[in-house]
Amino acid sequence: MLSTSLLFKFSWRSYQQRFLEGFPVHLEDNHLHVVAPPGSGKTVLGLEMVRRINKKALILAPTLTIRNQWHERMLECFINGENSISITFDLKNPETLTFSTYQSLHSFYKNELESSETKLLTFFENAGIKNLVLDEAHHLKNEWWKPLFSLKKLPDSTLISLTATPPYDSDAREIAKYFELCGPIDMEIGLPELVKEGNLCPHQDYIYFSKPQQEQIRYIIKYREQLVAFVSSLKANEEFRKFILKHPFYADTENSIEAVYEQPDFYSAILIYLNSIDFKIPLEKIELLGAKPKDITFPSLSYEWVEALLQPLLVGERALYIENESLLNAIEKDLKKIGAFDKRRVNLVGESNLYRSLSQSPTKLKSIVEIARIEADTLGNSLRMVILSDYIRKEFLDFKYGDSLSEINKLGVIPIFQYLRNAIRNDSDLSLQKSKLAVLSGSLILIHNSLVDELTAKISLEAFSQSILWDTEFLIITPTASGKKEMVSAMTQLFEEGFIEVLIGTKSLLGEGWDAPAINTLVLASFVGSFVTSNQMRGRALRVNPLEPEKVANIWHLACIDPTSEIGGADVETLSRRFDAFCGISLEGKPFIENGIDRLGVTNQVSEIDVINDKMQSLSRNRKNVKERWETALEKGSILIRELKLDFAKEKSSGKPKKLYFRDLVKYTFIELTALILITLPELFINNFFTLISKGVLAFFYAVVSGIAILFIPKTFKALKLYLKYGRRDKQLGKIANALKLAMIEKQIIKTSPNDIEVVIEEFSQTEITCFLQGATVKESLLFIDYLEEIISPVENPRYIITQASWFRNLLGLSNYYTVPKIFAERRTDADVFFTNWKKFNKSANLTFTRNPQGRKLLLKARFHYFQEDNNVRSKKALIWK
Repeated sequence: MLSTSLLFKFSWRSYQQRFLEGFPVHLEDNHLHVVAPPGSGKTVLGLEMVRRINKKALILAPTLTIRNQWHERMLECFINGENSISITFDLKNPETLTFSTYQSLHSFYKNELESSETKLLTFFENAGIKNLVLDEAHHLKNEWWKPLFSLKKLPDSTLISLTATPPYDSDAREIAKYFELCGPIDMEIGLPELVKEGNLCPHQDYIYFSKPQQEQIRYIIKYREQLVAFVSSLKANEEFRKFILKHPFYADTENSIEAVYEQPDFYSAILIYLNSIDFKIPLEKIELLGAKPKDITFPSLSYEWVEALLQPLLVGERALYIENESLLNAIEKDLKKIGAFDKRRVNLVGESNLYRSLSQSPTKLKSIVEIARIEADTLGNSLRMVILSDYIRKEFLDFKYGDSLSEINKLGVIPIFQYLRNAIRNDSDLSLQKSKLAVLSGSLILIHNSLVDELTAKISLEAFSQSILWDTEFLIITPTASGKKEMVSAMTQLFEEGFIEVLIGTKSLLGEGWDAPAINTLVLASFVGSFVTSNQMRGRALRVNPLEPEKVANIWHLACIDPTSEIGGADVETLSRRFDAFCGISLEGKPFIENGIDRLGVTNQVSEIDVINDKMQSLSRNRKNVKERWETALEKGSILIRELKLDFAKEKSSGKPKKLYFRDLVKYTFIELTALILITLPELFINNFFTLISKGVLAFFYAVVSGIAILFIPKTFKALKLYLKYGRRDKQLGKIANALKLAMIEKQIIKTSPNDIEVVIEEFSQTEITCFLQGATVKESLLFIDYLEEIISPVENPRYIITQASWFRNLLGLSNYYTVPKIFAERRTDADVFFTNWKKFNKSANLTFTRNPQGRKLLLKARFHYFQEDNNVRSKKALIWK
């Protein structure tokens, strides 16, 4: 029996113990889903789950290396002898524990079982498999999903999922598929807990910004000009205007009503396009949007709306417009010329061309040299720097000292090597020896010729061959097929012992599973911005080093600024997404631990890159301060809370943040009254003194009232309108959150005692408020935030929506619309449960089913409601240590 054959030999860490204490509750839905960063002991926790479930288990991993790690951890931590339990790596002959890979399962399913779900289930049912373990399930390729979903149907089976990072940055369908397979998260082990317990070292993220080369800037400006010119030509295209006016959605709206309800974005895009060319749109077309023409403010024809207009015409419904093929083909060609139509997608917003240009900018190579200079100067011969990149770029191997560095025009392992080699030779300020530089990748290894003796002391000469990298003092090391694994180990030892101080490699070899605790500086020269990859790469630097107990790691990120963008451009946006994947300590000011790039305080300063880089350099030298900031922040909290953060500062045109609407109303009223008493009245009295004498008190009174109206009314009226529409944002959020809490309790999604849980609303800044559920389990808290975000996010296509407005606000066209979460929308009875609890806190509300003509009409109105300029509140899930 597994429960007696496997016994953990050591003591559990506190967060592991916390999960295991709630194990019976987590197991109730036959799913166990744990999210934990690298180094947290996921594998050991997974084996303990397997032991407690006590069923024959199939354990699947993304690679052979990770598969073997499961076996190794089992031997190290659970059993004294391999013979005490039957194990196998052979998927075709399962034992009590079967270790395999996703690829092996897919191959077996496809080739041996002829892609038959019936044969798959029969085989594993006969083998007695009743426990499926998915390690790092974020690695799953599209073709691997099907056999796993089939295996979930095994009778009385349990599924365990372990991952460092759920694929939150995938598209909505991929995320939904992931959670459908793995189930809701039962526990999220926070990185701060690992630092607090000494399992990971204190660390700080830094960003080094660079400007594009002049050639790149010219390309960016040209690209921007081409986009503007395309939209202008589209608006001026008379043939296209006639085509749109003849489209059934516009020409025969009444008979196309169901189709319009199915594609509200497309219909809205048609009207927004016509409005942008000053075409007078009939009232009935606008009223279909559920808004009164006098109240409506059409958005400008942004790139997003151009995409919404053209995507159905050029791709989705192209076959319907055969008569207009020459027009559509001409538009498609124009888009392709500027790189805005690729893989059957109109893409003006994504800026894929700009991103490729900036992410691989050669100016990042200069940034890496500067980072090496800073770190070598600070750490001396204790420097252990790893630089990870996406590609090797072997075409730059034959670069010679006399060549110009400007010939290197791409980011990659060899370009980085050549830049650093050249800097060591020519720059006396760089205190790094050339013998300390090396390259380690799957297909290319470079070391200085002075290290050959050290290398052969760790690996046999027969395990590799060597050749001179022409015109250099470096050697190309080529391991034999059998010597590849030994070579990685030998190079790692040279790095750990200080014979190599700067190691350049690929993320594919060193980004996941590679272990070198001595790393104290990591440079992510990768332009792959996925959550999963970046988190895995970053994890290499966070390992504690037993030989250096005071280790503090610096992690450097690179970004190339788009000078034509207010927010820094596509490369900065990708970097921001990367930061959402992990928590860290704030850079300056009051120490706090949170995910996201905001904790670095640089997002509003991207135009001042020299100032930012100087600050980053200065702060990066003070590792002691980083350690102290971690200690201070960790003392103030005990657990990582997932909360929903609402941001009201999204006034793009001016860049000035809006205040909370109630505060606006009070502020403007106070300011204007003060101005009225101290400035306006005296000024009006002086300016109209002769009016008072010559025309009398009544005329003077009219002059005063007119002055007050001009100065006082506009801002106050706007603030009053927003307050009538939304009320106090924090109060409204509290009502929504408490209604959701009660509904989840009634539906038994929350099983914690209601007396122990509380909705907490906090004002994070002048423009941000946050909400979280205190006292609930991790699973309950995560679901609460997921559902709350669903309610507050702009209405998409829910089965039920709630209209919130009193008769007075409805008269003014100030209704608000909220989505009923999917968990409550599958049946009318569940929707009624949710709405009943909603009404306890939110009076004057209506629940509408959207799958009938009346509901579809309201849904279209709700969708367009969020296109208005004032409806621009952003919501974002955040992790913060409290």
